[in-house]
Amino acid sequence: MAVHSWIDILKSSKKTALIQDGKRKIHYLFTDGKEMAEEFDLKTDELIVRKWRHKSTLGAQGQWQVEVGEPLTAPVASLDSVIKENCSNPSFMRKDTKTSFQWRIRNLPYPKDVFSVSVDPSERCIIIKTSNKKYYKKFGIPDLDRCQLPLDSSALSFTHANNTLIVSYKKPKEILTIEQELLKELKKLKGTGEGDVDCRTQ
Repeated sequence: MAVHSWIDILKSSKKTALIQDGKRKIHYLFTDGKEMAEEFDLKTDELIVRKWRHKSTLGAQGQWQVEVGEPLTAPVASLDSVIKENCSNPSFMRKDTKTSFQWRIRNLPYPKDVFSVSVDPSERCIIIKTSNKKYYKKFGIPDLDRCQLPLDSSALSFTHANNTLIVSYKKPKEILTIEQELLKELKKLKGTGEGDVDCRTQ
């Protein structure tokens, strides 16, 4: 899918807007039945959350999969009956800025020189590893895949502070153009306020 076809798919999707808690929440329904939900900060226009939901082969609604933002936590029924993930385990999340895709991995208490962050162009992914073999992570950038854009190692950088590794990938100009175009479209949507039942779609 090239850049133009992705922006066309976004524009042709059925969109519902809701303004709530200082956020612009957009729900997209695509012709293939997939759903995407995004939340933007009303003041800064920064993307806070993006999640996807696919129908199962039998047509049932699948679970939401978070692409950007805090991972969804399952409701805890009772503390006795649930085995909880150790809160000191590394936690991986994506939180973009206006100009970069950005990932934060918390609970990595190693010095910066232990980390190696690289691009694997053939597998279209970023690889994080440590020389002490304590952490390894391989992940893609779905935004680049959707637009069929190459990965560029010169766009990649990382920093480490407060036991958190922050990996940044500078957004290519094609992505910035798409995001600006889409934001203009979304701002034209008539967003309903909290408590309004009439969800306007486009």
